[in-house]
Amino acid sequence: MLSQGGKEFMVRIRFFWRPLFQGRNLLLTNTLSAGGMLGLGDILQQSWENRKKPEKVHNWKRTGHMFLVGCSLGPLMHYWYGWLDRVYAGHALKTVGKKVLVDQLVASPTMALWYFVGMDVMEGHTLPEAWEEFKDKFWELYKADWCIWPAAQMINFYFLSPKFRVLYMNFITLGWDTYLSYLKHRDDSHHITEISDSSDVDPQQDPSKPLEEKASELQCQSC
Repeated sequence: MLSQGGKEFMVRIRFFWRPLFQGRNLLLTNTLSAGGMLGLGDILQQSWENRKKPEKVHNWKRTGHMFLVGCSLGPLMHYWYGWLDRVYAGHALKTVGKKVLVDQLVASPTMALWYFVGMDVMEGHTLPEAWEEFKDKFWELYKADWCIWPAAQMINFYFLSPKFRVLYMNFITLGWDTYLSYLKHRDDSHHITEISDSSDVDPQQDPSKPLEEKASELQCQSC
């Protein structure tokens, strides 16, 4: 049994947290928690990268980009789950199963696209480049998504109150957010090297040119 002081403390905590899950504050809570957890996932991923390469310095700009993309995903999840709860109301297993299926088929690909496009745009890439990276990595991401999220969403939709859905998602996804950071940035150095190498190619040594064209160019230069 709690003492009188303990009960008073619990009551204060309850009244402190309650406004964060009411009205417009709920949208703010969902937005900041989504950004914070995605940023924290990137910090964990970069810490792992730095352990393998001690000379590497933490890229706080990259973490900031992850935080901002997470904040942009927060409102999407907020309104998506609100719509899902209105269309598929109730906690019956059949209803919960429908919600999980719709979430996997609609929300998961959409938010994956939003993540890659948002990150690439902030990193200075074009939309076609973002689309190419999304296509290249989507199926790997989506297969992993199916291994994790249906079970997590069953718990979410069956046991939790709607106002806690996004917060639950954000805190349960710390490992997933770390994986998103890994998947997004694992090929950066390789991609940059390829671009640098291609920019250093001498047009006169382009192997794609026929030998006759190369010979004629050399003759012109000697004239």
